[in-house]
Amino acid sequence: MKVHQSQIRVRYSETDQMGVVYHGNYLPYFEIGRVEWLRNQGISYKSMEENGIALPIVNIVISYKKPARYDDLLTLTTTFKSQTSVKIEFECKIENEMGELLTTADFILVFVDMKTGKPTVPPQEIKDLIDKLD
Repeated sequence: MKVHQSQIRVRYSETDQMGVVYHGNYLPYFEIGRVEWLRNQGISYKSMEENGIALPIVNIVISYKKPARYDDLLTLTTTFKSQTSVKIEFECKIENEMGELLTTADFILVFVDMKTGKPTVPPQEIKDLIDKLD
């Protein structure tokens, strides 16, 4: 499955003085989407790290279109876009309960060997998953 949806309820602490979600709080939302996308595919990010593989972001482009506000129920859609030898790319979007598009993001992450700190090929389970998606 290339697409996974998660729902997030905006907490008061995530808003600024204007009553909208502070721009920096979208990054954890998108992280939830990516981690849950992997979990939905049967892959635990935690177990990947326990096996010595990290997945840091190397590029991110975010576009803020409309504000999210306290207590809004947001739908976060995470879509797998592509995977190369050491990189994986996701596209994310956040919509409110009325289906209005609030924010979009494109992420590129790199599989990294936690011992060496260098890029590495993804674990076999990721390769197998990607092969099924194509």
